[in-house]
Amino acid sequence: MAVRGVLMRTSSTPAFSLRPTWLAIVLDFGRMYPLGGLSLVLLLLVLAMALAAPLLATHDPLAQNTASALRPPGGEFWLGTDTFGRDSWSRLIYGSRVTLSVGIASVLVASVLGVVLGSLSAYVGGWFDLWFQRVVDTFLGFPALVFAMVIVLAVGASVKNVIIVIGVTLAPGMIRISRASALAVIQEPYVEAARATGAATLRVIFRHVVPNSLTPVFVVAAGQLGTAILAEAGLSFLGFGVPPPEPSWGGMLRDSIQLGHLQSAPWLAIFPGIALSILVFSFALLGDALRDALDPRLT
Repeated sequence: MAVRGVLMRTSSTPAFSLRPTWLAIVLDFGRMYPLGGLSLVLLLLVLAMALAAPLLATHDPLAQNTASALRPPGGEFWLGTDTFGRDSWSRLIYGSRVTLSVGIASVLVASVLGVVLGSLSAYVGGWFDLWFQRVVDTFLGFPALVFAMVIVLAVGASVKNVIIVIGVTLAPGMIRISRASALAVIQEPYVEAARATGAATLRVIFRHVVPNSLTPVFVVAAGQLGTAILAEAGLSFLGFGVPPPEPSWGGMLRDSIQLGHLQSAPWLAIFPGIALSILVFSFALLGDALRDALDPRLT
């Protein structure tokens, strides 16, 4: 639906040409939005690195070797070693798996909650919509990182709990976006026709409202992937995220500072910091490009 809409070329607004393959669509996207195309390439490289971690890693990311502790980058250890003699390159590679999985899964949780609850609130309306949105406003008023830390303290730190916590933290913003989009769709004639025929509420919502209000959700979700990754890194840095010895980029930053090696072994913070910056920046650029592509009125 959304793709078909943006692929139509008009005389006033540049858009993609209609092509039969997704590869052609991606190539047109990169041609018309170079920064978005570059971010997509970087994200695909990080994804490929995460999938091929067993092939790319030169050492066991959890194996300790105190005799090789704090080796500088070079030779056998491409990015050096940490306090316990663990290979930083291997931990960076395997850490990308944790970072990406937490980011993608948490945004998926937030998107599902946001679309279902936002669409339901918009469709039902009345007092339910009024009071439910006040509850959403209350959650939006809490500092996201502090709110996530409180929940992690209550349920315990684990990969699964971190995913749920970040997803719940991001859900209120997604609810607002989904509700605004659903309110516009509800006014369309085909929704009124479905109501007039006596279709059940859930059928109208999931058959007509949700599928036609997903475009803004896709755009926001792409941007929130960077936010979710930063949240995981922040929680891990503060000791509330992925528990050690599981490698994560936020955990690597935490170890470099808490163990007092920021000046004596700066590579322990530099490489995961660069990786996090590239990943978050790529998601931000991709979100901006998708916004321009899926909503030509903003260009």
